[in-house]
Amino acid sequence: MVASAMHLPFYDADNFHPAANVEKMRGGLPLTDEDRHDWLTALAAGLTAWEPAGGAVLACSALKERYRAVLQAAVPVPIRWVVLDGDKELIAARLQARPGHYMGAGLLDSQFAAFEKPAYGLHLSIAAPPERLLPQIVAYLKT
Repeated sequence: MVASAMHLPFYDADNFHPAANVEKMRGGLPLTDEDRHDWLTALAAGLTAWEPAGGAVLACSALKERYRAVLQAAVPVPIRWVVLDGDKELIAARLQARPGHYMGAGLLDSQFAAFEKPAYGLHLSIAAPPERLLPQIVAYLKT
């Protein structure tokens, strides 16, 4: 919805994971920082390519500050971060509603344990419907 409203391409970081990462997560095993290296490299390459073309919207967990630093270092302009917050139960319910996706609710505890909430960016609760979040996100991204 954000990409469409901003007339930008949309990319899901899940699509950039190497096959080994996907299989590991599909097996219920959380990724390590080492596992995420090639994924972050691929995302950084994408950001480098998308920035001169006007940017893009990237949906990405970027759980740790060092992951966000890798992504920011790929482009010369500040990345505009939108942090979608939600409690574990709501996120688990949404994960279970994604049939066939390799990231199951069983990995949620490891995601919450690794998450380093940034002090910057726009923070919104995912308890609100997307239609209510969209204008807030677009207004933030346009400033």
